[in-house]
Amino acid sequence: MEDKILAHYLRRAYHAVDGLWFMMVEQDSDFDHALDLDRRVWEVLAKIQARKARQLLRVNGNTPDDLARCFSLKLTADGHTFDLETDSSGVRFTIRDCPWLALLQNSDRRHLAARVAQTICPTEGRVWCAEFGGEYDFEMPAMACSGADQCEMRFSRKDAAS
Repeated sequence: MEDKILAHYLRRAYHAVDGLWFMMVEQDSDFDHALDLDRRVWEVLAKIQARKARQLLRVNGNTPDDLARCFSLKLTADGHTFDLETDSSGVRFTIRDCPWLALLQNSDRRHLAARVAQTICPTEGRVWCAEFGGEYDFEMPAMACSGADQCEMRFSRKDAAS
């Protein structure tokens, strides 16, 4: 079986499981409870993803290039389309297509996208900062889920701001 087919299959299953468990918790409780559990899950998953990316790519440092390589693996594995800029002060990702937004749109839940993104995306970003030595601050000045044309994720070196 081709790796591309297998990767597509697994990505689809991963996305489906995330959405299904969220909706099941929401049915048993409410949206706010489901979103809080989702945030807690993504805190742990982001840590696992960051550590696995470091291992797979054999990255031991905390440079902007190291972070860019590892986070690019995560975004690519998730199915994002993005551009990347890196310099000594940090890393900037511009996400043109987000599979999570597409899933919300396709399931008629676009109206929930902003709340989900404002909770989950910064959570993931902060965890990745911690996994890269706590040397970065994370911000998202633009979110497609909140109406922007694209998402912008910035990992800024703390020592660059001094």
